[in-house]
Amino acid sequence: MSSISLALLLAGAYLVGSIPFAIISSRVFGLSDPRSYGSGNPGATNVLRSGHKAAAVLTLVGDCLKGWLAVWIAGKLGFDAVAVALAGLAAFIGHVFSVFLRFKGGKGVATALGVTAGLDLRIALISLGAWLLVALISRYSSAAAIMAALVAPIVAGFVTGSVAVSLIVLALSTILIWRHAANIRRLLAGTEKKIGKHS
Repeated sequence: MSSISLALLLAGAYLVGSIPFAIISSRVFGLSDPRSYGSGNPGATNVLRSGHKAAAVLTLVGDCLKGWLAVWIAGKLGFDAVAVALAGLAAFIGHVFSVFLRFKGGKGVATALGVTAGLDLRIALISLGAWLLVALISRYSSAAAIMAALVAPIVAGFVTGSVAVSLIVLALSTILIWRHAANIRRLLAGTEKKIGKHS
């Protein structure tokens, strides 16, 4: 694996991750730009605030798939496990800092799920289980996302047996939690909106 081929892989993964499915799905269904309402976040949760479930589902699926696709392509090209994980991280960073949105993007929950599913389905399923458990108990999507982010690198270490892959997933999780800083402040203040509450 040459440094040039790795650089090309990461650049390609970043571009794939930068595809703004929230914007695309909103345009397909004739909706307002999701950056103009709600949290202003170009992600599935905010698109759902438009009341259009199909657009939100398309956004969710698209954001998941681009994370998975970056990892899958890296594997098919014969890159080792660390490079494959780095490709997933690059796609995630592309979503969070999209070149197509002036380096602004979503919080990365769906894309992170796609990346972990590509690395090892068990990481994604256990993280999703943690998300569902916290979401059902607390009714806070943000708290659920943070818990899933905390669980993912631990599970990655166990199922892959690779410290390097686990650290790459930890980097992804750290960025995801950082992107939820405003949500954390609202959770602490008791002002965070619960799932299904729009006002």
